[in-house]
Amino acid sequence: MIRNFTDLSGRVAVVVGGTSGLGRSLALGLAEAGAAVVPSGRRQDLVDEVSAAVGALGRETLNYSVNVSDRKSIDTLRDAVLKRFGRVDVLLNAAGRTKRTPTKDLPEQEWEDILDTNLTGMLRTCQSFYEPLHASKRGRIINIASLSSFVGLYEVAAYAASKSGVLSLTRSLAVEWSRVGINVNAIAPGVFRTDLNSALLDGTQRGQEFLMRTPMGRFGNPEELIGAAVLLASDAASFITGQCIAVDGGFLASGVNV
Repeated sequence: MIRNFTDLSGRVAVVVGGTSGLGRSLALGLAEAGAAVVPSGRRQDLVDEVSAAVGALGRETLNYSVNVSDRKSIDTLRDAVLKRFGRVDVLLNAAGRTKRTPTKDLPEQEWEDILDTNLTGMLRTCQSFYEPLHASKRGRIINIASLSSFVGLYEVAAYAASKSGVLSLTRSLAVEWSRVGINVNAIAPGVFRTDLNSALLDGTQRGQEFLMRTPMGRFGNPEELIGAAVLLASDAASFITGQCIAVDGGFLASGVNV
């Protein structure tokens, strides 16, 4: 019998920022791979909606909101998951925010808010879930990085700084926590069409430049990110840590495309 190394049956996954956009797709993808999934975010109505979708796939779930800017909120989510399932095997950090602002005009509060959500919030969740992931003996943390973890993008300095920090944090935690059985990796999505950005991608010069710089000549579909997440959550990634998988249609490999 051939073993399925990416089967997540029996695993419990918490997806922070799992109620919209790419995080929602990843939460449902982990459920399709067999995991019990707790998709969480700030809005309870979206938590309820995605949790129902997880349940419709035949997987166990839990309806619980979280605010990554509030450590007590994160700890409360963790305790609720442990009370319901008794374990956590996978933590996927997908919460994020961005805003386009010329850097010369960037207010400090906007800088602080973006870094607090995208980077410090990620640190909070990793710290909070450290003990259950340690107890799992095969704990997995998957952080959502960005193209801007590697390259500069126009007028999003705060976002780029936060996502560069995500990559550095991923590597640092991998070095520290591998000895206790927690693998820490990241995924850098390329340009994926979602309900929130379709107008930008299809109707602006910025969107056309993203398309031109992507060798595959198209934007990604959210479902195309699931394979990398399932890989990193599974036994197939037992000797992978401190890495970042770019799922970007060749964007970061690209020089001149024509």
